[in-house]
Amino acid sequence: MFFPRLKIALPAYTAVLLAHLLFLTTDPAGAAALYGNTQSSPSSSSSPQRSAQQWAALATKNQLLILTHQGSYLRYRTHAVSQKGDRVRDVIESKDGSVARTLMDGGKPLTPEANDAERARLQDLASSPDALAKHIKEDLSGRKLAADLISLMPEAMTYTLAPGQADAHSPSGTPLVVLDFQPNPKWNPPTTPSEALTGFRGRVWIDASSGFVTRVDGEIFRSVNIGWGMLAHVYPGGRLSFEQINVGNNRWIYSHFVDQARVRALMLKTLDVSTEITASDFQTLPGPLTVQQAIALLLKETK
Repeated sequence: MFFPRLKIALPAYTAVLLAHLLFLTTDPAGAAALYGNTQSSPSSSSSPQRSAQQWAALATKNQLLILTHQGSYLRYRTHAVSQKGDRVRDVIESKDGSVARTLMDGGKPLTPEANDAERARLQDLASSPDALAKHIKEDLSGRKLAADLISLMPEAMTYTLAPGQADAHSPSGTPLVVLDFQPNPKWNPPTTPSEALTGFRGRVWIDASSGFVTRVDGEIFRSVNIGWGMLAHVYPGGRLSFEQINVGNNRWIYSHFVDQARVRALMLKTLDVSTEITASDFQTLPGPLTVQQAIALLLKETK
């Protein structure tokens, strides 16, 4: 586990990329994913004649919609490889956050003992008011951090249209708008977590018909001190990327995520952060679901 206050600093880049990966990097029990959904009408791109900054503002507005959790609930699997191991999880979204059950660890199904422990963990979460309240609080806190950082992106970065726009299409043939972004030299970070944005640059692909982001590739191109370097020092050379897909009814969610960074924590210890997560097998569930109902579905599969 990272030093406690680094739960703020380390996920900052991650949250910017896709709002909800704060919990993926800190990995609290029962919060294997923090990807919201929306049945609200997104801000669509009725006209292709937008400036790069206008496209960025539109994509930011739509990305904030993805953080909401109204009327759409998914079940899916994640395969995460990180310092914590190689794990496959079954994830179910509820109106108060996602819950997950580990299916495989280290490329193998759970042992009977590990499976019993996983069942007990989920049962404790469902039956303990304190544990449930903590789970919901962490979910809301992660969403707020993500929303705050994403909201800053249009001002924190400068955007330009990448060359070759006419040839930019998704694998399915959908036209894409491609933007390059880099830190805005005139922007001053208003919060400690947002200091991470000053060392981040990259490229973003936006679905031209919906205005939703489909892909981001970014790099940490220069050192960044967070909290004057006392909280963390982020070294250059890190990479962050994700891909996002529409799984139906204009419901967008990540399908692939990569996070690689080197950080000196509290001026004491250097951490190499490396995470790769793939999400698949998406299923739409009836809702709204409570956390207890989501847990019941997970436990039903482990009898």
